[in-house]
Amino acid sequence: MDLELSNKTALVTGSTGGIGLAIAKTLAEEGAAVIVTGRSAEKVEQTVREIGAARGVVADPATAEGAAALTSAVPSIDILVNNLGIYEAKPFVEITDADWLHFFDVNVLSGIRLARHYFPAMLERNWGRIIFVSSESSLQVPPDMIHYATTKTAQLTIARGLAELTKGTAVTVNSIMPGPTRSAGIGDFLRSVFPGNPGSEAELEKEFFRLYRSSSLLQRMIDPKEIAALVAYVASPLGAATNGAALRVEGGLLMSVA
Repeated sequence: MDLELSNKTALVTGSTGGIGLAIAKTLAEEGAAVIVTGRSAEKVEQTVREIGAARGVVADPATAEGAAALTSAVPSIDILVNNLGIYEAKPFVEITDADWLHFFDVNVLSGIRLARHYFPAMLERNWGRIIFVSSESSLQVPPDMIHYATTKTAQLTIARGLAELTKGTAVTVNSIMPGPTRSAGIGDFLRSVFPGNPGSEAELEKEFFRLYRSSSLLQRMIDPKEIAALVAYVASPLGAATNGAALRVEGGLLMSVA
């Protein structure tokens, strides 16, 4: 299927690894001119070489200064994928004010800052796509990741609110809700969930789903490419009728039908 992205420019935040890298690769494969971002010049350069059809910008939109540097370097785009995010497992009573503020800066304000810059121009041109990469945790809150889940719920609210401002235009704003995803840091995450457990990563993954994600129909970590495929469709002109939606790609973990 031709997703008709050959004349589109896409900016993907947090795109030097994991879901962001998979999204950047998929969009590039579909013909989009992709801009990858990250805090490490080395990783950004490596990603640009790996994708082959991308431009890299070293910037951190989790800070106001970083967002300003990014929008200055890339003043106009057609597609914005707000993928930048962090996560951790931590008991609620141990989550400090600094933790809460840091998670909000990275997971929420980074996307707000960029949308605030790019959204008005999209409306003026009467075409654009903004996609927030949220999480299934936005609806089914893990008790050991309440701060993370709160930021993911906030993304759903922001996306839906912006979508309301697109009425009658060819601009769409949506959010994507991945489930537990296989990434470079997933091994460390699993070992933080099961400290002292000497099992292999595969064994810890199986135990994680048995104890903490038993409702998952997939019963495994999701491949980032599986998420990127949905993002690419929603980002394309073919996804014009999908607007204001919170789309699931979480392996059937959420049990509600609404």
